[in-house]
Amino acid sequence: LAAASLSLQTGFIKSPLSQKRLTQDSVELHCEAIGNPIPEIQWWFEGNEPNETYAQLWDGARQDRVKINATYNLHSTSTIYIANVTVDDSGMYECRASNDPDRNHLSKSPKVKWIRSQANVFVIERPNIVTLVTVDSGKLILSCNMTTPYGAMEGHEWRSGDKVLQKDTESNCLVSFSLAIVPPQVVAYKKSEHGNEGDTGVLTCKSSSFPPVSAWVWYKNGQEPLINDSGRFIVKSGSNKTELRILKLNIEEDTGNYHCNATNSFGFGGATVNLRVRSRLAALWPFLGIVAEVLVLVTIIFIYEKRRKPDEVLDGKRHLGKSNATNHKDKNVRQRNAN
Repeated sequence: LAAASLSLQTGFIKSPLSQKRLTQDSVELHCEAIGNPIPEIQWWFEGNEPNETYAQLWDGARQDRVKINATYNLHSTSTIYIANVTVDDSGMYECRASNDPDRNHLSKSPKVKWIRSQANVFVIERPNIVTLVTVDSGKLILSCNMTTPYGAMEGHEWRSGDKVLQKDTESNCLVSFSLAIVPPQVVAYKKSEHGNEGDTGVLTCKSSSFPPVSAWVWYKNGQEPLINDSGRFIVKSGSNKTELRILKLNIEEDTGNYHCNATNSFGFGGATVNLRVRSRLAALWPFLGIVAEVLVLVTIIFIYEKRRKPDEVLDGKRHLGKSNATNHKDKNVRQRNAN
């Protein structure tokens, strides 16, 4: 009996956490329990209204806005997800766990009661934000006015994509941000590019001005615009960047200055990129130069050695002649002494 009683013990190893959300957001609560046998997990909800009582939640409730995922492996895990929350979704969410065999029996009382872990969800009405765009003295003024805010404002942040443009800690509900309106300020990614003959050349220009660029055009030395239909030229452009790719670079045809022109509603601007195309043999010139120097040096040494050999042979004969004469003289002296 003691062993059977012990095996029914259940406990939470992770409890749901209270959260605060705005209307139209989503909320997710997570719960994990352990026991032997593995306990069942249920989700219950009690609203903030005085007459509301706890009601069990199931997958697909609240017009299919509630999703419940559960796994029962080494222990029990369950997650409840509520999409597009409203103010009515505010309240107490309860994770219940039990492994008693009679836990869901309609007439028998379970020996082990359901254990519970609770979390509050506060859903706040999303404030109404009114935006306004005006132009004044060459500047674009962006304004935001937030009505019916919940609680005190703690600051504002203006962003362009992932880039923070301006940040403050003001508590005003009306905030403005100004941007200078100018023609495109275009810069070349590199003022000079190099490419090998037969390879693909890539030229790039950028502009971060406001308003954004509405049209990009590439020219070469004042010629007709370069377009994708021309065969070897590929132009890819966005609001703040343009790229010209030149296929199978040719030294005579492609070397020169390329101009990228940008246009927005307040004017146009441009930049120049100089392209130099090198021969495929350009990398061999240093090696060929070294080989030529070695050949010249070997030739000089060979000529020098060839000029020295006759003198050395003649000197050798002279020394040999002197040696023979000396030996003959010594022989005569020895013969006279003997007589």
